[in-house]
Amino acid sequence: AVRVHGLGILPWSKEVTQLRRRLHWLHRGLGEPWPNMSDEFLIDHLEDWLLPFLTGEADLKRIDPAALRDGLLSLVPHDLQRKLDALAPTHYAAPSGSNAPIDYEGEKPTLSIRVQELFGLSQHPSIASGTVPLALELLSPAHRPIQLTSDLPGFWRGSWADVRADMRGRYPKHVWPDDPMAAQATNRAKPRGK
Repeated sequence: AVRVHGLGILPWSKEVTQLRRRLHWLHRGLGEPWPNMSDEFLIDHLEDWLLPFLTGEADLKRIDPAALRDGLLSLVPHDLQRKLDALAPTHYAAPSGSNAPIDYEGEKPTLSIRVQELFGLSQHPSIASGTVPLALELLSPAHRPIQLTSDLPGFWRGSWADVRADMRGRYPKHVWPDDPMAAQATNRAKPRGK
């Protein structure tokens, strides 16, 4: 049925879909031995990654998504499984204390985060031991996109002044510092009385 109708008929959970995207990104960037995660490859190798983890369930919808996760991980050499989270983490630990999810769906790993949560950073956020900069989608306090950048320090020194002026008018209850690299990251509005 999977060969005829495609991988879409399997019960992919959000977690397993993200794992597949992370592995796809690693294969695309680093190549072998990171496994190919294309539909074609996975369909051609169903016996290697899916079949051993099925428990004889007759209804595809009743397959446990953990079987898909375990199957995908079985394609990753054991020594590389330990490196997966270090090279392609699921979340970014922001200076504000938040853990923001990293999206691996597009061409570049992307972090969508409120701009105030990155105050105090003078280096651009990256993954893969600091070798791959994240594409940043900087958001307003209302989680609306305000800027896309691959150079956070350049943004602070450049167009931040214009963004700051606009944001101060729209969100007066939030802190909009002149020098965001020297400011403290926050995920809250200004304390009362300030």
